[in-house]
Amino acid sequence: MPNTYSQIYLQIVLVVKYRENLLQKTWREDVFKYIMGIINNKGHKAIIVNGVADHVHILVGFAPSGSISDLVRDIKNNSSKYINDHNFLHRKFSWQGGYGVFSYSHSHLDMVYKYISNQEQHHKKSSFRDEYLEFLRKFEVDFDDRYLFDWID
Repeated sequence: MPNTYSQIYLQIVLVVKYRENLLQKTWREDVFKYIMGIINNKGHKAIIVNGVADHVHILVGFAPSGSISDLVRDIKNNSSKYINDHNFLHRKFSWQGGYGVFSYSHSHLDMVYKYISNQEQHHKKSSFRDEYLEFLRKFEVDFDDRYLFDWID
């Protein structure tokens, strides 16, 4: 077959280092647009990027020629640089070292899109920790709670 055809949809979850509430509403949207640009420039399709002060959800149509870890590394490195270069904070911004990635079928895209677009309302009722644990259990991911993130509680 001369061409490659694929349909791979991933939700990526990134967390601010130590789960701090650093992504401020006043400039958060600019960072989300920047992340979408990173994804598209890497040959993938950014569908939606949204989140709250301590974490971000990304829905991407993933190109099979890429590597998930490379894409996440590029998103983290470039968006951190963007935040720091624009002096949005009075100190250095960093993402946590780990990340979550979950796959979806095309038939679930509308549901996932709505879920990501409603993050602020969702987190009025549920903590990030509860949300993330629910993802891990729903997708049957083996994990050790002690090593999920660098939690500050």
